[in-house]
Amino acid sequence: MPDPSTSNEYLLLSRGQWDSERSNEEIQAAIDSFYAWYEQLVAEGKFKRGHRLATGTKLVSRAGITDGPFAEAKEIIGGYWFILATSLQEAASIAAKNPCLACGLSYEVRPIEFERGSAYRVTNETPSRGR
Repeated sequence: MPDPSTSNEYLLLSRGQWDSERSNEEIQAAIDSFYAWYEQLVAEGKFKRGHRLATGTKLVSRAGITDGPFAEAKEIIGGYWFILATSLQEAASIAAKNPCLACGLSYEVRPIEFERGSAYRVTNETPSRGR
């Protein structure tokens, strides 16, 4: 099990859709392999549980609440999990072994930042002019 004092937490986002030329049997085999791989990593303390995301969605902005967002297929987020690793590279290496990659999905790995946001510090939300 990783040493919690040296591990960082990374968000793993599942993106995209299954390859249309893959059969249901091939996709199901990848899904079954994923869950075996995932449960092993949870048992080893390298993964924290996450979840699949349902298909319904609402976009909340200063313009109000609307249906959407309507992302391109490659941008669709299908689920999220958490990886515990000592570096972003190690987290990406763990994600690179995901069995669902072979059937068209991709994975985005992002470090979790536990520090509170600030208008005086550059973050993901800072406009490009301020970076």
